[in-house]
Amino acid sequence: MHSLVEANTYDSETYDRIAKAIAFMGQNYLNQPDLATVAQSVNLSEYHFQRLFKKWAGISPKRFLQYLTVEYAKSKIAQTASLLDLTVDTGLSSPGRLHDLFVNLEAMSPGEFKAEGRGLQIWYGIHPTPFGDCLIATTSRGICNLHFLDTTSKDTAAHILRSEWSNADILKDQQTTKEICDRIFAPIATNNQPLVLLVKGTNFQIQVWRALLSFPFGGITTYQGLATAMGRPTAARAVGNALGNNPVGYGYRWRNIA
Repeated sequence: MHSLVEANTYDSETYDRIAKAIAFMGQNYLNQPDLATVAQSVNLSEYHFQRLFKKWAGISPKRFLQYLTVEYAKSKIAQTASLLDLTVDTGLSSPGRLHDLFVNLEAMSPGEFKAEGRGLQIWYGIHPTPFGDCLIATTSRGICNLHFLDTTSKDTAAHILRSEWSNADILKDQQTTKEICDRIFAPIATNNQPLVLLVKGTNFQIQVWRALLSFPFGGITTYQGLATAMGRPTAARAVGNALGNNPVGYGYRWRNIA
């Protein structure tokens, strides 16, 4: 009983330390504090703090700071004329670092994020499948959406795409998307070449979507099973959220996720 009390006390103290560290980073991320500074704020060594933070938060302190930085940049990018000014505002040392953060965490450059699809052409169509009607949309770089539709959403297909790619040119093209639909839902009757995707998501979401590729066609798993397969056994809920945000709702031997 004594050791159980000690363990609970230790867990409570650790939780408080990690919560304090998260609050510290939330207040100071524009100064880009290094690991030593954050660890010192909770009176831990760099090594001990790094290990505990990753265990409790599921990601490293550096990655958490990057998420805070990118979310702030996303909130300011529409009102900022210069990416150099935005870089300075976020406390980063160069536009290259801002670019790398966006590419790694959002799967697109700052310019592409700001443009919201400007200059991109998207062709879409609605087709019957064994699971009901689906909306398929594609670009010259790959498939960007696959949604299963109900009777209400059939009339708003273009609006679904517009909400995700607000400045893109969205065109209906049943023939192009029918060929894609046939390759997905009748793979034996067509060629068996993998399809290319163009999807937007955070670094974690893309990791989850990539992890799905390790499961065989028709295989079954759980959020917990997928999280464990990724080496993130405590992230089952986050995995579920990532799957819910997957813009391609069905996969058959997908590869090359952008």
